[in-house]
Amino acid sequence: KDPAAIKLTPTAYMKDRRKRSESGITDKTLNNELTYIRAVYNELYALDQVKYENPLAKVKPLKLQQIELSWLTQDQIQELLDVIRSRSAGANPHLELIVLVCLATGARWSEAENLKPSSVRNRAVTFSNTKNGKVRTVPISQELEQRLIQHWKTYGPFTSSIGAFRRALEKTTIELPKGQAAHVLRHTFASHFMMNGGNILTLQKILGHSAVTVTMRYAHLSPDHLQDAVLFSPVSGY
Repeated sequence: KDPAAIKLTPTAYMKDRRKRSESGITDKTLNNELTYIRAVYNELYALDQVKYENPLAKVKPLKLQQIELSWLTQDQIQELLDVIRSRSAGANPHLELIVLVCLATGARWSEAENLKPSSVRNRAVTFSNTKNGKVRTVPISQELEQRLIQHWKTYGPFTSSIGAFRRALEKTTIELPKGQAAHVLRHTFASHFMMNGGNILTLQKILGHSAVTVTMRYAHLSPDHLQDAVLFSPVSGY
């Protein structure tokens, strides 16, 4: 238990992982931890701080059951916005604009929340504090651009609003899987983008995914997705 780094073995790690899994720790969390621990060993080895190979290099991550991503319908989007707009004057003034940015650009909550006035120009928003560290720019409507500029003049920069979002969500009839609260806004943008005929490669650039394989989880929502199965099947003429 809690061995020195040099004494950690794949067998000991996997035994501990099994115990933690049985205690209720999710497989996704365990896989994330494996990634982090491997990275520490790799960095120490690269810096000549240790002379031995990564002991977890051959440990396989747990196989995850793919979870279908939730997204909001147009009616649900309207319900959420109505709840946000109907809140008392003392409510978080930034909440509606942050939600609109997420819905309009597919931004992660933290990316939208960290936007600054200098990030909005020429009818586009530029996200710099992104998950993969890459800067990306996404066009927005002139109306949203003007609302953002006026909002910041009146209220100043965005502040933490995730708590206000969760409280507003609880006042709606919307039910989401665990862990898909604010992130449902990003899924909603991507889902509607594909359902409206958007291109999967364009969506990849908008969302900032490093690989199109990640974006492909939205492909099935395209009106034309897999239609070649009908066109080219051996019974298409019957």
